[in-house]
Amino acid sequence: MVPELVRIWAAGWVVSRQRPRAVEHPWGLYIDVGLPEQTGRHVLPDPDADAVRAATASATAPHTWLKLPVETATAEPWLPEGWVVDKEETGHLMATDLRTTRPTAPDGYRATVETAAGVTYVQVHDAHGAFAAKGQMTVLGPATVVDRVVTEEAHRRRGLGGFVMRTLADRAVAQGATLGVLGATDEGRALYEALGWQRRAGLAACVHRP
Repeated sequence: MVPELVRIWAAGWVVSRQRPRAVEHPWGLYIDVGLPEQTGRHVLPDPDADAVRAATASATAPHTWLKLPVETATAEPWLPEGWVVDKEETGHLMATDLRTTRPTAPDGYRATVETAAGVTYVQVHDAHGAFAAKGQMTVLGPATVVDRVVTEEAHRRRGLGGFVMRTLADRAVAQGATLGVLGATDEGRALYEALGWQRRAGLAACVHRP
C-alpha cells in the first residue's frame, strides 16, 4: 500500500506545483522541479539500496533530491558520497479516508475557494482582510493530494488549519474522492493526526550536495 500512496502523492504534487509529468525510471519517478535549491527530485515508491544507488548515479546536478518512504536511519546507509539526509525537510507520508463535515470558518474570518488548472485553493482572511491561512489540493480519480497547508503565526491555535483541511476534504468528496494523501512536516503532523489522518511511513529527504 505504501508504494501506491507514494505514487499518488507524487502525481498530485506535480499537478499542485504545476510541474511537468513525472518521468518513469526503473527505480521510480523523476520530477523536474526547476528551483535553485531543488533542481529536481527522484521519488522512490519502494526503495532499497540498489534503487537508491541507481537513482543517485543518474543525478549529476547539485541540489537534486531523493524522497524515500523510509525512516532517516534506514536511508542514511544507502547514500553514496556527496548525498546527505536533510532532517529539516524529512517528514511523514500520511493518508485518511475522506468524509464530509461541512465546516464553517471561525468567528472573525472568511474563506474563499477557487479552482484553476486542476488545483483547488482555500484561502482564509481575517476581518481586516489580512491573510491568515491557506491550503490546496488536486483530485486524481478516487484520491486527493493535499499540499501547502499554512497558518500564519499570528492566527494559529484558532482552528484555521482544521477548517482549511475539512474544507478541502469536502470539496474532494464532492468530486468523488475517498482517499486523502499528503506529505507532512513534523509540525503539521500533529494537526493532521488530530483530524484523523494516519502516518503510513516516514518520508526521508536526501539531497545531492557534492
